[in-house]
Amino acid sequence: MADGQAGTLHVLVVNAGSATLKLALLGPGDALLGARELGAPAGRADLAEVRAAIDELLTAAGAAPPLAVGHRVVHGGTTFTAPVLLDDDVRARLAELTALAPLHQPAALAALDEVRAVLPEVPQVACFDTAFHATLSPQASTYAIPADWRARYGARRYGFHGLSHAYASRRAAELAGGAERVVTCHLGSGASLAAVLAGRAVDTTMGFTPLEGLVMATRSGDVDPGLLLWLQTEAGMDARELTDALFHRSGLVALAGTADMRAVVERAARRDEAAALALAVYLHRLRAAIAAMTAALGGLDALVFTGGVGERSAQVRSAAAAGLAYLGVVLDPVSNAEHRGGDTDVTGPGAGVRTFVIAAREDLEIARGVRAVLAAG
Repeated sequence: MADGQAGTLHVLVVNAGSATLKLALLGPGDALLGARELGAPAGRADLAEVRAAIDELLTAAGAAPPLAVGHRVVHGGTTFTAPVLLDDDVRARLAELTALAPLHQPAALAALDEVRAVLPEVPQVACFDTAFHATLSPQASTYAIPADWRARYGARRYGFHGLSHAYASRRAAELAGGAERVVTCHLGSGASLAAVLAGRAVDTTMGFTPLEGLVMATRSGDVDPGLLLWLQTEAGMDARELTDALFHRSGLVALAGTADMRAVVERAARRDEAAALALAVYLHRLRAAIAAMTAALGGLDALVFTGGVGERSAQVRSAAAAGLAYLGVVLDPVSNAEHRGGDTDVTGPGAGVRTFVIAAREDLEIARGVRAVLAAG
């Protein structure tokens, strides 16, 4: 398909999570023509419900059936480092990666099967959250563990949220007039940072799983592995119990009793001790990670906040920036407090670094990948 033809495509973007299946229809020029969200335990919605939702989207938008579908797939391993046209062979290889992402890969595969059943003649493209981080250098991606673990099990740092980091860093470069050294902060229920140099990821905070790095809503982030070994040998905990605790009963919910950052901030302002500690721990890790990403870049031109917390919490943004003045990060208190959506420059007077709040648009990044694959084909 010629590049000009690919640019005129309607693209149906499919984003399967553990509890929902999100559909978005983008027209030429990436205009959002409609969106639907379906309840889908383990990512598997009823096939008739998926068919009805797609038909409803197309009818409401007055659009012909989409000429392409883009699927968000969390894990591409080292096999898939760029968007790829889906066929039975690719689908089979994606299934082989399930062990690397047992909570996310089955949902993506279920959605893939459902949408392919509804639109069997439409080309479908898989876009990967890990792909953006495929450019990490060996020193950034390698764990100091036995070589046979790395070779046999693919044990390395993969990184996640790549679709969000790719879009946010490119948008920041546009807004900042070509800024090359960009740190993107994707802060939501899951949270990660990326260091992006001239459009290429050079470091990130998540690793082999989406558990490494920052404190998150229900995930612990970095924990001394020696503690986990101690809990197994001395406290008698098994792998299943540890996994459940670290993924679902840690992070903000463990420290403050809630996974909702808005509630944490509100309670901390009322001097609730648990909430104040939770916020302090969260910000301590966030500031340290931003500094580490800056070190990987050799300096900083632009800092980006995106994701649910990054976009909606002026308090988190201002508190993070307050500890980063030595890097040149200064926020304008008015523009930061008044941000209500979209892309906003919140840079303060005298700052050496541009700071932006950028709306997370993984759908645009997926559509971009879809059109690139079809144009190349």
